[in-house]
Amino acid sequence: MTTVVGKSFNQQWRELFYGEQWHTDANTGEQVYGVPPAPPRTPLKNPFTLMRQISFQQLIFFLVGWVAWSTDAYDFFCVSLSASTLAKYWGVAASTITQSITYTLLTRSLGAVIFGVLGDLYGRKWPLFINLVLIAVLQLATGFCQSLSLFYGLRALFGVTMGGVWGLSAALALENIPKEPRGLFSGILQQGYALGYLIAAIINLFLVPAVSVGWRSLFYFGSAFSLLVAILVGICPESPLFREYKTAKDADSDTPDVRASSKAFFTELGLMLRSEYLRCIYAVLLMTFFNFMSHGSQDLFPTYLTVTKGFTSHDATVATIIGNLGAICGGTLFGYLSQSYGRRQMIILAAFVGACLIPLWILPSSFGALASGAFFLQFCVQGAWGVIPIYLSELSPPAFRAAFTGVAYQLGNMISSSAAQIEASLGEKFPIIVNGSSVPDYGKVQGILMGIIFALVIIFTLIGRAQPVVEFEKFHRAGVVDESGNLTDVALYAGVNDPVIAEAAFLKVEAGSGSAAKA
Repeated sequence: MTTVVGKSFNQQWRELFYGEQWHTDANTGEQVYGVPPAPPRTPLKNPFTLMRQISFQQLIFFLVGWVAWSTDAYDFFCVSLSASTLAKYWGVAASTITQSITYTLLTRSLGAVIFGVLGDLYGRKWPLFINLVLIAVLQLATGFCQSLSLFYGLRALFGVTMGGVWGLSAALALENIPKEPRGLFSGILQQGYALGYLIAAIINLFLVPAVSVGWRSLFYFGSAFSLLVAILVGICPESPLFREYKTAKDADSDTPDVRASSKAFFTELGLMLRSEYLRCIYAVLLMTFFNFMSHGSQDLFPTYLTVTKGFTSHDATVATIIGNLGAICGGTLFGYLSQSYGRRQMIILAAFVGACLIPLWILPSSFGALASGAFFLQFCVQGAWGVIPIYLSELSPPAFRAAFTGVAYQLGNMISSSAAQIEASLGEKFPIIVNGSSVPDYGKVQGILMGIIFALVIIFTLIGRAQPVVEFEKFHRAGVVDESGNLTDVALYAGVNDPVIAEAAFLKVEAGSGSAAKA
Protein backbone atom coordinates (compact mmCIF):
# COMPACT_ATOMS: atom_id res chain seq x y z
CA MET A 1 0.00 0.00 0.00
CA THR A 2 0.98 3.62 -0.49
CA THR A 3 2.96 4.93 2.47
CA VAL A 4 1.68 8.14 4.03
CA VAL A 5 3.33 9.82 7.00
CA GLY A 6 0.18 11.72 7.91
CA LYS A 7 -0.53 15.28 8.91
CA SER A 8 1.78 16.96 11.39
CA PHE A 9 0.52 18.55 14.59
CA ASN A 10 1.08 22.00 13.09
CA GLN A 11 -0.91 21.16 9.96
CA GLN A 12 -3.77 19.74 12.00
CA TRP A 13 -3.73 22.81 14.24
CA ARG A 14 -3.88 25.22 11.29
CA GLU A 15 -6.62 23.24 9.57
CA LEU A 16 -8.71 23.14 12.73
CA PHE A 17 -8.28 26.68 14.06
CA TYR A 18 -7.31 28.65 10.93
CA GLY A 19 -9.39 26.80 8.37
CA GLU A 20 -6.52 26.01 6.01
CA GLN A 21 -6.79 23.37 3.28
CA TRP A 22 -5.86 22.71 -0.34
CA HIS A 23 -7.77 24.97 -2.75
CA THR A 24 -7.47 26.69 -6.12
CA ASP A 25 -5.98 30.17 -6.19
CA ALA A 26 -8.52 32.40 -7.92
CA ASN A 27 -5.82 34.44 -9.69
CA THR A 28 -3.35 31.77 -10.84
CA GLY A 29 -5.53 28.67 -10.96
CA GLU A 30 -2.81 26.78 -9.10
CA GLN A 31 -3.22 24.47 -6.14
CA VAL A 32 -2.27 26.27 -2.95
CA TYR A 33 -2.45 25.40 0.71
CA GLY A 34 -3.99 28.02 2.97
CA VAL A 35 -7.29 29.57 3.98
CA PRO A 36 -9.68 29.42 1.01
CA PRO A 37 -12.02 32.30 0.19
CA ALA A 38 -15.37 32.11 1.95
CA PRO A 39 -17.95 30.42 -0.27
CA PRO A 40 -21.02 32.43 -1.28
CA ARG A 41 -23.94 32.25 1.11
CA THR A 42 -26.54 29.68 0.15
CA PRO A 43 -29.90 31.45 -0.43
CA LEU A 44 -32.52 30.59 2.16
CA LYS A 45 -35.18 28.52 0.44
CA ASN A 46 -38.75 27.76 1.39
CA PRO A 47 -38.63 24.67 3.65
CA PHE A 48 -41.45 23.02 1.70
CA THR A 49 -39.42 23.49 -1.48
CA LEU A 50 -36.50 21.77 0.25
CA MET A 51 -38.73 18.90 1.37
CA ARG A 52 -39.85 18.31 -2.20
CA GLN A 53 -36.23 17.53 -3.13
CA ILE A 54 -36.43 14.34 -1.06
CA SER A 55 -37.35 11.11 -2.83
CA PHE A 56 -39.60 8.53 -1.18
CA GLN A 57 -36.67 6.19 -0.52
CA GLN A 58 -34.58 9.00 0.98
CA LEU A 59 -37.52 9.90 3.21
CA ILE A 60 -37.77 6.30 4.41
CA PHE A 61 -34.09 6.23 5.37
CA PHE A 62 -34.46 9.53 7.19
CA LEU A 63 -37.57 8.45 9.08
CA VAL A 64 -35.96 5.19 10.17
CA GLY A 65 -32.92 7.04 11.54
CA TRP A 66 -35.16 9.65 13.15
CA VAL A 67 -37.47 7.22 14.91
CA ALA A 68 -34.49 5.11 16.08
CA TRP A 69 -33.04 8.22 17.73
CA SER A 70 -36.46 9.01 19.24
CA THR A 71 -36.78 5.64 20.93
CA ASP A 72 -33.20 5.96 22.18
CA ALA A 73 -34.08 9.25 23.87
CA TYR A 74 -37.30 7.82 25.30
CA ASP A 75 -35.42 4.96 26.93
CA PHE A 76 -32.83 7.29 28.42
CA PHE A 77 -35.29 9.74 29.97
CA CYS A 78 -37.32 7.06 31.73
CA VAL A 79 -35.07 7.47 34.76
CA SER A 80 -35.09 11.29 34.75
CA LEU A 81 -38.88 11.39 34.73
CA SER A 82 -39.27 8.81 37.48
CA ALA A 83 -36.31 9.82 39.69
CA SER A 84 -38.51 11.06 42.55
CA THR A 85 -40.75 8.00 42.37
CA LEU A 86 -37.79 5.63 42.27
CA ALA A 87 -36.20 7.43 45.22
CA LYS A 88 -39.37 6.88 47.28
CA TYR A 89 -39.68 3.27 46.12
CA TRP A 90 -36.18 2.37 47.31
CA GLY A 91 -36.12 4.85 50.20
CA VAL A 92 -33.10 6.85 49.03
CA ALA A 93 -32.31 10.44 48.03
CA ALA A 94 -32.90 11.61 44.46
CA SER A 95 -29.13 12.01 44.01
CA THR A 96 -28.75 8.26 44.64
CA ILE A 97 -31.11 7.50 41.76
CA THR A 98 -29.43 10.00 39.44
CA GLN A 99 -26.21 8.00 39.87
CA SER A 100 -27.74 5.55 37.40
CA ILE A 101 -27.84 8.34 34.80
CA THR A 102 -24.12 8.81 35.38
CA TYR A 103 -23.48 5.08 34.86
CA THR A 104 -25.49 5.13 31.64
CA LEU A 105 -23.57 8.08 30.26
CA LEU A 106 -20.23 6.57 31.26
CA THR A 107 -20.78 3.37 29.29
CA ARG A 108 -22.28 4.90 26.14
CA SER A 109 -18.83 5.57 24.68
CA LEU A 110 -18.06 1.86 24.57
CA GLY A 111 -21.20 1.23 22.55
CA ALA A 112 -20.36 4.11 20.21
CA VAL A 113 -16.96 2.57 19.44
CA ILE A 114 -18.31 -0.95 18.91
CA PHE A 115 -21.37 -0.12 16.84
CA GLY A 116 -19.78 2.86 15.09
CA VAL A 117 -16.93 0.73 13.74
CA LEU A 118 -19.36 -2.03 12.76
CA GLY A 119 -21.55 0.56 11.03
CA ASP A 120 -18.68 2.02 8.99
CA LEU A 121 -17.33 -1.43 8.14
CA TYR A 122 -20.43 -3.51 7.43
CA GLY A 123 -23.26 -1.01 6.92
CA ARG A 124 -25.83 0.87 8.96
CA LYS A 125 -28.77 -1.55 9.01
CA TRP A 126 -27.81 -4.61 11.03
CA PRO A 127 -25.67 -2.91 13.70
CA LEU A 128 -28.61 -0.55 14.34
CA PHE A 129 -31.05 -3.47 14.40
CA ILE A 130 -28.95 -5.36 16.98
CA ASN A 131 -28.62 -2.17 19.02
CA LEU A 132 -32.36 -1.69 19.28
CA VAL A 133 -33.13 -5.33 20.08
CA LEU A 134 -30.63 -5.26 22.96
CA ILE A 135 -32.15 -2.01 24.23
CA ALA A 136 -35.61 -3.63 24.20
CA VAL A 137 -34.32 -6.55 26.27
CA LEU A 138 -32.63 -4.30 28.83
CA GLN A 139 -35.66 -2.00 29.17
CA LEU A 140 -37.86 -5.03 29.84
CA ALA A 141 -35.40 -6.31 32.43
CA THR A 142 -35.35 -2.89 34.12
CA GLY A 143 -39.14 -3.04 34.44
CA PHE A 144 -38.81 -6.30 36.40
CA CYS A 145 -35.94 -5.01 38.56
CA GLN A 146 -36.32 -5.58 42.32
CA SER A 147 -33.09 -4.14 43.76
CA LEU A 148 -31.22 -0.88 43.43
CA SER A 149 -27.90 -2.60 42.70
CA LEU A 150 -29.44 -4.58 39.84
CA PHE A 151 -31.05 -1.38 38.59
CA TYR A 152 -27.60 0.26 38.47
CA GLY A 153 -26.15 -2.69 36.56
CA LEU A 154 -28.94 -2.74 33.99
CA ARG A 155 -28.67 0.99 33.35
CA ALA A 156 -24.90 0.64 32.86
CA LEU A 157 -25.47 -2.12 30.29
CA PHE A 158 -28.20 -0.04 28.71
CA GLY A 159 -25.64 2.72 28.20
CA VAL A 160 -23.48 0.40 26.08
CA THR A 161 -26.37 -0.42 23.74
CA MET A 162 -27.65 3.14 23.69
CA GLY A 163 -24.22 4.47 22.73
CA GLY A 164 -24.29 3.14 19.18
CA VAL A 165 -27.67 4.50 18.12
CA TRP A 166 -26.95 8.19 17.52
CA GLY A 167 -23.99 7.80 15.16
CA LEU A 168 -25.72 5.11 13.11
CA SER A 169 -29.03 7.01 13.03
CA ALA A 170 -27.41 10.30 11.97
CA ALA A 171 -25.33 8.60 9.27
CA LEU A 172 -28.30 6.64 7.89
CA ALA A 173 -30.63 9.64 7.93
CA LEU A 174 -28.37 12.36 6.53
CA GLU A 175 -26.05 10.60 4.07
CA ASN A 176 -29.04 9.87 1.84
CA ILE A 177 -30.44 13.43 1.93
CA PRO A 178 -29.49 15.89 -0.86
CA LYS A 179 -27.08 18.65 0.12
CA GLU A 180 -29.43 21.65 0.20
CA PRO A 181 -32.06 20.28 2.62
CA ARG A 182 -29.53 18.83 5.07
CA GLY A 183 -29.62 21.74 7.48
CA LEU A 184 -33.40 21.51 7.80
CA PHE A 185 -33.38 17.74 8.17
CA SER A 186 -30.50 17.91 10.65
CA GLY A 187 -32.71 20.02 12.90
CA ILE A 188 -35.64 17.65 12.48
CA LEU A 189 -33.43 14.62 13.11
CA GLN A 190 -31.96 15.93 16.34
CA GLN A 191 -35.42 16.73 17.66
CA GLY A 192 -36.14 13.04 17.65
CA TYR A 193 -34.35 13.39 21.00
CA ALA A 194 -36.95 15.88 22.20
CA LEU A 195 -39.76 13.81 20.70
CA GLY A 196 -38.57 10.75 22.62
CA TYR A 197 -38.49 12.79 25.82
CA LEU A 198 -41.97 14.11 24.99
CA ILE A 199 -43.39 10.62 24.47
CA ALA A 200 -41.82 9.46 27.74
CA ALA A 201 -43.34 12.45 29.55
CA ILE A 202 -46.80 11.69 28.12
CA ILE A 203 -46.57 8.02 29.12
CA ASN A 204 -45.42 9.09 32.59
CA LEU A 205 -48.34 11.52 32.80
CA PHE A 206 -51.17 9.25 31.68
CA LEU A 207 -50.15 5.58 31.73
CA VAL A 208 -48.01 5.32 34.87
CA PRO A 209 -50.67 6.64 37.32
CA ALA A 210 -53.38 4.52 35.67
CA VAL A 211 -51.82 1.05 35.98
CA SER A 212 -50.99 -1.04 39.02
CA VAL A 213 -47.33 -1.57 38.10
CA GLY A 214 -46.70 2.18 38.26
CA TRP A 215 -43.22 3.32 37.20
CA ARG A 216 -42.44 -0.09 35.71
CA SER A 217 -44.90 0.54 32.88
CA LEU A 218 -42.64 3.34 31.64
CA PHE A 219 -39.91 0.78 30.97
CA TYR A 220 -42.29 -1.87 29.61
CA PHE A 221 -43.58 0.58 27.03
CA GLY A 222 -40.01 1.54 26.14
CA SER A 223 -39.15 -2.09 25.52
CA ALA A 224 -42.08 -2.51 23.13
CA PHE A 225 -41.27 0.80 21.42
CA SER A 226 -37.64 -0.20 20.86
CA LEU A 227 -38.58 -3.62 19.53
CA LEU A 228 -41.08 -2.10 17.09
CA VAL A 229 -38.44 0.29 15.74
CA ALA A 230 -35.96 -2.61 15.44
CA ILE A 231 -38.48 -4.41 13.24
CA LEU A 232 -38.79 -1.29 11.05
CA VAL A 233 -35.00 -1.15 10.71
CA GLY A 234 -34.95 -4.84 9.78
CA ILE A 235 -37.53 -4.26 7.05
CA CYS A 236 -35.74 -1.19 5.66
CA PRO A 237 -33.02 -1.88 3.04
CA GLU A 238 -29.36 -1.11 3.65
CA SER A 239 -28.16 2.44 2.98
CA PRO A 240 -27.53 2.91 -0.76
CA LEU A 241 -24.00 4.13 -0.05
CA PHE A 242 -23.17 0.70 1.32
CA ARG A 243 -24.98 -1.15 -1.43
CA GLU A 244 -23.26 0.60 -4.29
CA TYR A 245 -19.88 1.95 -3.02
CA LYS A 246 -19.71 4.62 -5.72
CA THR A 247 -16.90 7.13 -6.12
CA ALA A 248 -17.53 10.76 -6.94
CA LYS A 249 -16.48 10.49 -10.55
CA ASP A 250 -18.60 7.43 -11.35
CA ALA A 251 -21.54 8.23 -9.06
CA ASP A 252 -23.84 8.47 -12.05
CA SER A 253 -22.60 5.28 -13.72
CA ASP A 254 -23.42 1.65 -13.14
CA THR A 255 -19.81 0.72 -12.40
CA PRO A 256 -19.47 -0.65 -8.86
CA ASP A 257 -16.72 0.60 -6.64
CA VAL A 258 -13.59 -1.40 -6.02
CA ARG A 259 -13.29 -3.86 -3.17
CA ALA A 260 -12.99 -3.21 0.54
CA SER A 261 -11.52 -5.39 3.27
CA SER A 262 -11.47 -5.47 7.06
CA LYS A 263 -7.68 -5.23 7.11
CA ALA A 264 -7.73 -2.15 4.87
CA PHE A 265 -10.50 -0.65 7.02
CA PHE A 266 -8.41 -0.79 10.18
CA THR A 267 -5.35 0.43 8.28
CA GLU A 268 -7.31 3.49 7.16
CA LEU A 269 -8.75 3.92 10.66
CA GLY A 270 -5.24 4.07 12.12
CA LEU A 271 -4.15 6.52 9.44
CA MET A 272 -7.16 8.72 10.11
CA LEU A 273 -6.50 8.79 13.85
CA ARG A 274 -2.84 9.64 13.26
CA SER A 275 -3.70 12.48 10.87
CA GLU A 276 -6.85 13.85 12.53
CA TYR A 277 -6.35 13.37 16.26
CA LEU A 278 -6.68 17.09 16.96
CA ARG A 279 -9.98 17.18 15.08
CA CYS A 280 -11.13 14.18 17.14
CA ILE A 281 -10.17 15.88 20.41
CA TYR A 282 -11.91 19.09 19.37
CA ALA A 283 -15.10 17.21 18.48
CA VAL A 284 -15.09 15.40 21.83
CA LEU A 285 -14.62 18.63 23.80
CA LEU A 286 -17.32 20.39 21.78
CA MET A 287 -19.71 17.51 22.46
CA THR A 288 -18.77 17.60 26.15
CA PHE A 289 -20.01 21.17 26.44
CA PHE A 290 -23.08 20.41 24.35
CA ASN A 291 -23.99 17.44 26.52
CA PHE A 292 -23.49 19.45 29.69
CA MET A 293 -25.87 21.98 28.11
CA SER A 294 -28.61 19.43 27.43
CA HIS A 295 -28.27 17.26 30.55
CA GLY A 296 -27.74 20.27 32.78
CA SER A 297 -31.03 21.78 31.61
CA GLN A 298 -33.14 18.61 31.38
CA ASP A 299 -32.20 15.73 33.65
CA LEU A 300 -32.94 17.37 37.02
CA PHE A 301 -35.64 19.80 35.86
CA PRO A 302 -38.65 17.62 36.83
CA THR A 303 -37.11 17.00 40.27
CA TYR A 304 -36.40 20.74 40.63
CA LEU A 305 -40.08 21.54 40.02
CA THR A 306 -41.37 18.98 42.51
CA VAL A 307 -38.80 19.29 45.28
CA THR A 308 -37.66 22.93 45.21
CA LYS A 309 -40.76 24.60 43.76
CA GLY A 310 -43.30 22.27 45.35
CA PHE A 311 -45.31 21.39 42.25
CA THR A 312 -46.92 18.01 41.77
CA SER A 313 -45.39 15.32 39.58
CA HIS A 314 -48.26 15.95 37.15
CA ASP A 315 -47.31 19.64 36.88
CA ALA A 316 -43.64 18.78 36.44
CA THR A 317 -44.48 16.40 33.61
CA VAL A 318 -46.65 19.01 31.89
CA ALA A 319 -43.82 21.55 32.14
CA THR A 320 -41.46 18.95 30.67
CA ILE A 321 -43.84 18.43 27.75
CA ILE A 322 -44.01 22.18 27.16
CA GLY A 323 -40.22 22.44 27.27
CA ASN A 324 -39.86 19.67 24.71
CA LEU A 325 -42.32 21.36 22.38
CA GLY A 326 -39.99 24.37 22.51
CA ALA A 327 -37.03 22.08 21.83
CA ILE A 328 -38.67 20.62 18.72
CA CYS A 329 -39.47 24.10 17.37
CA GLY A 330 -36.01 25.51 18.14
CA GLY A 331 -34.02 22.60 16.77
CA THR A 332 -35.94 22.56 13.50
CA LEU A 333 -35.68 26.33 13.01
CA PHE A 334 -31.98 26.70 13.78
CA GLY A 335 -31.09 23.65 11.73
CA TYR A 336 -32.99 25.13 8.78
CA LEU A 337 -31.35 28.56 9.15
CA SER A 338 -27.87 27.03 9.41
CA GLN A 339 -27.99 25.98 5.75
CA SER A 340 -27.93 29.64 4.73
CA TYR A 341 -26.44 31.57 7.65
CA GLY A 342 -23.80 29.04 8.74
CA ARG A 343 -23.56 26.15 11.18
CA ARG A 344 -21.32 27.89 13.71
CA GLN A 345 -23.20 31.17 13.54
CA MET A 346 -26.52 29.54 14.43
CA ILE A 347 -24.99 27.56 17.30
CA ILE A 348 -23.49 30.73 18.78
CA LEU A 349 -26.75 32.68 18.38
CA ALA A 350 -28.82 29.96 20.06
CA ALA A 351 -26.39 29.66 22.99
CA PHE A 352 -26.23 33.42 23.51
CA VAL A 353 -30.02 33.83 23.59
CA GLY A 354 -30.30 30.78 25.85
CA ALA A 355 -27.89 32.31 28.36
CA CYS A 356 -30.03 35.45 28.48
CA LEU A 357 -33.11 33.35 29.27
CA ILE A 358 -31.71 31.55 32.35
CA PRO A 359 -33.46 33.88 34.87
CA LEU A 360 -36.86 33.17 33.28
CA TRP A 361 -36.13 29.45 33.60
CA ILE A 362 -35.36 29.35 37.35
CA LEU A 363 -36.57 32.52 39.15
CA PRO A 364 -40.37 32.60 38.75
CA SER A 365 -42.65 30.94 41.29
CA SER A 366 -45.76 30.46 39.17
CA PHE A 367 -46.21 27.39 37.04
CA GLY A 368 -47.03 29.40 33.92
CA ALA A 369 -43.85 31.46 34.08
CA LEU A 370 -41.63 28.44 34.78
CA ALA A 371 -43.23 26.47 31.95
CA SER A 372 -42.65 29.42 29.61
CA GLY A 373 -39.03 29.56 30.74
CA ALA A 374 -38.68 25.84 30.01
CA PHE A 375 -40.15 26.34 26.53
CA PHE A 376 -37.82 29.16 25.54
CA LEU A 377 -34.69 27.75 27.18
CA GLN A 378 -35.16 24.40 25.44
CA PHE A 379 -35.93 26.28 22.22
CA CYS A 380 -32.36 27.61 22.43
CA VAL A 381 -30.62 24.54 23.87
CA GLN A 382 -32.05 22.26 21.22
CA GLY A 383 -31.77 25.03 18.65
CA ALA A 384 -28.00 24.75 19.00
CA TRP A 385 -28.28 20.97 19.03
CA GLY A 386 -30.34 21.00 15.83
CA VAL A 387 -27.23 22.00 13.88
CA ILE A 388 -25.01 19.30 15.40
CA PRO A 389 -25.91 16.19 13.33
CA ILE A 390 -24.97 17.84 10.03
CA TYR A 391 -22.16 19.95 11.52
CA LEU A 392 -20.41 16.89 12.97
CA SER A 393 -21.03 14.91 9.78
CA GLU A 394 -19.35 17.65 7.74
CA LEU A 395 -16.42 17.83 10.17
CA SER A 396 -15.95 14.06 10.11
CA PRO A 397 -13.42 12.26 7.94
CA PRO A 398 -15.91 11.19 5.24
CA ALA A 399 -15.34 7.44 5.54
CA PHE A 400 -15.92 7.41 9.31
CA ARG A 401 -19.14 9.34 9.75
CA ALA A 402 -20.86 6.78 12.01
CA ALA A 403 -17.81 6.12 14.21
CA PHE A 404 -16.50 9.71 14.36
CA THR A 405 -19.83 11.37 15.12
CA GLY A 406 -21.00 8.61 17.46
CA VAL A 407 -17.79 8.33 19.47
CA ALA A 408 -17.34 12.11 19.73
CA TYR A 409 -20.92 12.49 20.89
CA GLN A 410 -20.76 9.66 23.41
CA LEU A 411 -17.33 10.55 24.80
CA GLY A 412 -18.75 14.02 25.37
CA ASN A 413 -21.65 12.34 27.12
CA MET A 414 -19.27 10.33 29.27
CA ILE A 415 -17.31 13.40 30.37
CA SER A 416 -20.55 15.25 31.11
CA SER A 417 -22.13 12.23 32.78
CA SER A 418 -21.97 13.81 36.21
CA ALA A 419 -24.11 16.83 35.25
CA ALA A 420 -27.29 15.66 37.00
CA GLN A 421 -25.28 14.26 39.91
CA ILE A 422 -23.41 17.54 40.37
CA GLU A 423 -26.63 19.55 40.34
CA ALA A 424 -28.42 17.17 42.71
CA SER A 425 -25.51 16.95 45.18
CA LEU A 426 -24.82 20.69 45.26
CA GLY A 427 -28.51 21.47 45.54
CA GLU A 428 -28.76 19.17 48.56
CA LYS A 429 -25.57 20.62 50.06
CA PHE A 430 -26.89 24.21 49.86
CA PRO A 431 -30.58 24.05 50.81
CA ILE A 432 -33.03 26.93 51.09
CA ILE A 433 -36.05 27.44 53.33
CA VAL A 434 -39.41 27.24 51.56
CA ASN A 435 -42.60 27.53 53.64
CA GLY A 436 -40.65 26.71 56.76
CA SER A 437 -39.01 23.59 55.32
CA SER A 438 -35.47 23.03 54.12
CA VAL A 439 -35.34 21.96 50.44
CA PRO A 440 -32.43 21.59 48.00
CA ASP A 441 -31.73 24.73 45.97
CA TYR A 442 -31.63 23.02 42.60
CA GLY A 443 -32.60 26.20 40.75
CA LYS A 444 -29.54 28.27 41.65
CA VAL A 445 -27.19 25.37 40.93
CA GLN A 446 -28.78 24.75 37.51
CA GLY A 447 -28.61 28.45 36.65
CA ILE A 448 -24.92 28.81 37.50
CA LEU A 449 -23.95 25.62 35.65
CA MET A 450 -25.93 26.58 32.54
CA GLY A 451 -24.42 30.07 32.45
CA ILE A 452 -20.91 28.59 32.44
CA ILE A 453 -21.78 25.98 29.83
CA PHE A 454 -23.45 28.43 27.44
CA ALA A 455 -20.29 30.55 27.57
CA LEU A 456 -18.05 27.54 26.84
CA VAL A 457 -20.23 26.46 23.92
CA ILE A 458 -19.99 29.93 22.39
CA ILE A 459 -16.21 30.19 22.84
CA PHE A 460 -15.41 26.70 21.59
CA THR A 461 -17.67 26.98 18.58
CA LEU A 462 -16.17 30.35 17.73
CA ILE A 463 -12.57 29.13 17.63
CA GLY A 464 -13.21 26.01 15.51
CA ARG A 465 -12.76 26.94 11.85
CA ALA A 466 -12.14 23.59 10.14
CA GLN A 467 -13.46 23.55 6.57
CA PRO A 468 -16.51 21.27 6.25
CA VAL A 469 -16.78 18.46 3.73
CA VAL A 470 -20.30 19.11 2.50
CA GLU A 471 -20.63 16.47 -0.22
CA PHE A 472 -19.37 13.65 1.98
CA GLU A 473 -21.56 11.13 0.16
CA LYS A 474 -19.17 11.31 -2.84
CA PHE A 475 -16.35 9.61 -0.94
CA HIS A 476 -15.66 5.90 -0.58
CA ARG A 477 -16.56 3.91 2.48
CA ALA A 478 -13.57 3.17 4.69
CA GLY A 479 -11.17 0.44 3.64
CA VAL A 480 -11.77 0.59 -0.12
CA VAL A 481 -8.66 -0.35 -2.10
CA ASP A 482 -7.81 -0.31 -5.79
CA GLU A 483 -6.47 -3.15 -7.89
CA SER A 484 -2.97 -2.59 -6.48
CA GLY A 485 -4.15 -2.79 -2.88
CA ASN A 486 -3.78 0.95 -2.21
CA LEU A 487 -6.36 2.79 -0.14
CA THR A 488 -8.30 4.94 -2.61
CA ASP A 489 -8.80 7.89 -0.24
CA VAL A 490 -5.36 7.79 1.36
CA ALA A 491 -4.66 11.30 0.09
CA LEU A 492 -7.16 12.77 2.54
CA TYR A 493 -4.75 12.05 5.39
CA ALA A 494 -1.56 13.24 3.67
CA GLY A 495 0.73 15.99 4.90
CA VAL A 496 1.38 19.15 2.92
CA ASN A 497 4.93 18.00 2.13
CA ASP A 498 3.73 15.06 0.06
CA PRO A 499 2.87 16.90 -3.19
CA VAL A 500 1.68 13.96 -5.28
CA ILE A 501 -0.71 12.69 -2.63
CA ALA A 502 -1.61 16.21 -1.56
CA GLU A 503 -2.67 16.99 -5.13
CA ALA A 504 -5.12 14.10 -5.00
CA ALA A 505 -6.27 15.25 -1.57
CA PHE A 506 -6.90 18.69 -2.99
CA LEU A 507 -9.04 17.30 -5.79
CA LYS A 508 -11.08 15.17 -3.41
CA VAL A 509 -11.59 17.83 -0.77
CA GLU A 510 -12.55 20.50 -3.28
CA ALA A 511 -15.07 18.15 -4.80
CA GLY A 512 -16.61 17.72 -1.39
CA SER A 513 -16.43 21.20 0.07
CA GLY A 514 -16.41 23.70 -2.75
CA SER A 515 -20.07 24.59 -2.43
CA ALA A 516 -20.36 24.59 1.33
CA ALA A 517 -22.58 26.85 3.31
CA LYS A 518 -20.63 29.19 5.57
CA ALA A 519 -19.00 27.18 8.32
